[in-house]
Amino acid sequence: MGQVAFDTQEFVEKLENSGLNREQAKAITLVVRESHEVADLATKRDLEDARKDLSAEISNVRKDLSAEISMVKRDFDDVRKEIEFRFEKTDAQIADVRKELSAQIADARKETTTQIALLRKDVESISTWLLIKMAAMMTALLGVAVTLVKILI
Repeated sequence: MGQVAFDTQEFVEKLENSGLNREQAKAITLVVRESHEVADLATKRDLEDARKDLSAEISNVRKDLSAEISMVKRDFDDVRKEIEFRFEKTDAQIADVRKELSAQIADARKETTTQIALLRKDVESISTWLLIKMAAMMTALLGVAVTLVKILI
């Protein structure tokens, strides 16, 4: 804090001119000077210095905050890029699994179609075999019936 300018000699002279003796004027001057020394008063200069210091401090805080915000933004951008990379990687893995499953499904369909075709051939063969056997049985039964009719007549 600044000191208030106080001219003790001039103050003593003014007190003497107003009718006080020299000892009284010195005593009053000493008390006033001591009160000025003890008083912790801010001068306009002190206030201006404090304002400048505060402005400088605010400016520094702004710079620090801007730097912190920039770092956080860079970190956020890095995290966002990492997440995007992982999503792309996961999407690629999903696409690969889909391709693999599609290929497996296609193979299973081909195998099923082949097996169904083989079963149809087997059923057709059995059906033909049964038809032949039935025809043979009918011929044999007809032969037995004819023989029985000849024996009985």
